[in-house]
Amino acid sequence: MPTSGIGVDWSGMQLKKVVAALGASATVLSGMVFGAGSASADSSCPSLYVVAIPGTWETGKDKKPQPGMLAGVTNNLPRTADVDYVTYAATAFPWEGEVYGNSKKEAVDRARGLISNMAHACGATKIALVGYSQGADAAGDLAAEIGTGLSVVPPERVAGVGLISDPRRSPTDVQVGAPAPGAGAGGPRVGGFGWVSDRTRSICAVDDLYCATAPDDFVTRFAGFLAQASDANPANMWRYQIEAGNIMNDLFANGGVPTLQAQLTDSANEQRAKDLERFYKSQAHTLYGSYPVGNGQTAVSWMHNWIASMA
Repeated sequence: MPTSGIGVDWSGMQLKKVVAALGASATVLSGMVFGAGSASADSSCPSLYVVAIPGTWETGKDKKPQPGMLAGVTNNLPRTADVDYVTYAATAFPWEGEVYGNSKKEAVDRARGLISNMAHACGATKIALVGYSQGADAAGDLAAEIGTGLSVVPPERVAGVGLISDPRRSPTDVQVGAPAPGAGAGGPRVGGFGWVSDRTRSICAVDDLYCATAPDDFVTRFAGFLAQASDANPANMWRYQIEAGNIMNDLFANGGVPTLQAQLTDSANEQRAKDLERFYKSQAHTLYGSYPVGNGQTAVSWMHNWIASMA
């Protein structure tokens, strides 16, 4: 999902373009009914290795790793912790040259590679994953992969997973701060986080539409699903079928096709454009540095302190 505070001018034309894409996505979809590291420890190895994945437009294939929103999370961690940032396409729309699904897949693959290298070099080092926005989407997917025991490290190597504005947030995920309504626009991950569920924390501002989509907003849910499935990975076909089926089941439990049609009328699209404009102007997606989660902490400061406690 795209972030909105990186110098983007959401003009009326751009909003209409996004709304049109949402509607087209929903219309199309409505017709589709362990490996372990070295056992030896090196004195140069960190006690904690943090892999951080920035959000959409915060980095890029030709850019150096840039912290973005996560700077406050990873700056000034204990000296026993090492941090690497993942550089990837970080795009959201097809006209940017890389569809969302492929961009996220690149982030997951690169993060997996960094973890694999560290795990083999430093057998006693614990791993932490943190991500924001699309980066949280990628970090969460990799955490879910590790949690099933089918990734490059066993689940017990993971000290914690921190997700800020995760577009695949599930209502059952452990949230920090006020519970956000609904779920992520991309839909919850099938199977959740497995064996790392107890070490995964999600923070979502209650007004952040990327991680707090209303369950009856079927246009956004269909569009989010198609964005997730845009990497066209045959290995994930079973997962796509389950996720699409979940949306369709919810739709038919709430009035079926007439409900979706009502959300695609001209007046409904005009209202959606206004809602999106209000959301972008609110900057709810980009204010996690000041978003309170309790005890005088912001989302970013809480995540920093939590990760620091693992080192």
